[in-house]
Amino acid sequence: RLNNSHHEQALGNSGKEELPFKNYVLLHASRKTFSNVKVSISAQWTPSVQNVSLSPGETWEDNHLFADENQATLFLGALDSIFLFSYAVGLYLSGVIGDRVNLRYVLCVGLCGSAAVEFVFGTLTEWLHIYNIYLYCGLWVLNGLLQSAVWPCVVAVMGNWFGKTGRGFIFGLWSACASVGNILGAFLASSVLKYGYEYAFLVTSVVQFAGGVVVFFGLLTSPKETGLNPVETDTDSHRPLMSDEENEVEVEVYGRRYQSVQQPDEPLVEPPRAIGFCQAFCLPGVLPYSLAYACLKLVNYSFFFWLPFYLSNNYGWKEAEADRLSVWYDVGGIIGGTVQGLISDFMGKRAPVLAISLALAMGALVGYSNSPNDKVINAALLATTGFFIGGPSNMISSAISADLGRQEALRGSQEALATVTGIVDGTGSIGAAGGQYLVSLIESKLGWMCVFYFFVVMVR
Repeated sequence: RLNNSHHEQALGNSGKEELPFKNYVLLHASRKTFSNVKVSISAQWTPSVQNVSLSPGETWEDNHLFADENQATLFLGALDSIFLFSYAVGLYLSGVIGDRVNLRYVLCVGLCGSAAVEFVFGTLTEWLHIYNIYLYCGLWVLNGLLQSAVWPCVVAVMGNWFGKTGRGFIFGLWSACASVGNILGAFLASSVLKYGYEYAFLVTSVVQFAGGVVVFFGLLTSPKETGLNPVETDTDSHRPLMSDEENEVEVEVYGRRYQSVQQPDEPLVEPPRAIGFCQAFCLPGVLPYSLAYACLKLVNYSFFFWLPFYLSNNYGWKEAEADRLSVWYDVGGIIGGTVQGLISDFMGKRAPVLAISLALAMGALVGYSNSPNDKVINAALLATTGFFIGGPSNMISSAISADLGRQEALRGSQEALATVTGIVDGTGSIGAAGGQYLVSLIESKLGWMCVFYFFVVMVR
């Protein structure tokens, strides 16, 4: 049929969204490994008299970095902040680069490079018994910069293949890749943790490196690479959600296609011109959503980095059990992002859905902070909290970023998707970076209950 969308045919046959999804799953599984093994790393870095996890044959003098567990915990929080600060800086840069360089190359460098760094950080240093604070910090700075290349580029790839209609549901479902990766990382880490935390880093880094190689040889970054028209030509992504002018759009699109068939000698359209960083920052909606995401990502990533550690220390559960139970937060985030994205599509607006969800998130945080020492109840409260915090976080970082990068103000062949995504996610990461050290500091001075009060203030 002549009026069928070429994009629907291409996507239906080959599933271009699957490869970015799977590779970001692998990236987040690898990123999650560090938070899943914090208890083991902390034990390795402290004297044997402070912990019972070291075997009798091991002596703490060979590898101890800190005098006690509190100092080790503070350094773990500092590493989280170091990673997120460098990740934030990298996001601002990689978004600009992604709009100017082939997205496939940027993704491959980010995936393979960060996999190599994580292998050195978690596996090679343990095998060679190299324990050095400055080495760990340097590697984690590099890891943050390399990982920052991935998210803006995968969102740009998805934005190239999908128009605005239905984007909330599609991106809400697709952005579950981070939560799926967290779940995968938790199960991989818990399954090999008995052999040593270095094997958790080994497994996830090798798989991630392989994923980067697949991206280099197999990823199609836009319809143009298959000879199809850009998504703007096919679906007019600048029109409002839930438009009543479907028939006129179809006629217009068909007319343009017919014209292109009748006039094969028509000069080629000039490729989109990349927008400047400051120009992208001043686009309507970019600044307020970036600031809101800074507060929200602080809370979301605090759960990401500290949840297994909190479950193990607060309830006395084994580290592997805490890793497996922590996945319920991500299950809630997957459902929340999908459901809230679908609702926002039907409403034609994102902001009201976010506001209601975050208002309910405050109650969920208070409820979870008072969870009893019962795994079933804890899992249910975790899933609820993930629904109201992880869901909005997924929507801002994907669907809303794509909306902002392809809004009405950008008519005129300007490319801004990766740049805007980098700005939103980068600003969010700055907020999250500052929060991670604060979490470790508040916990060591005032206890976990005050940490949850801090989260409630951030969500407000």
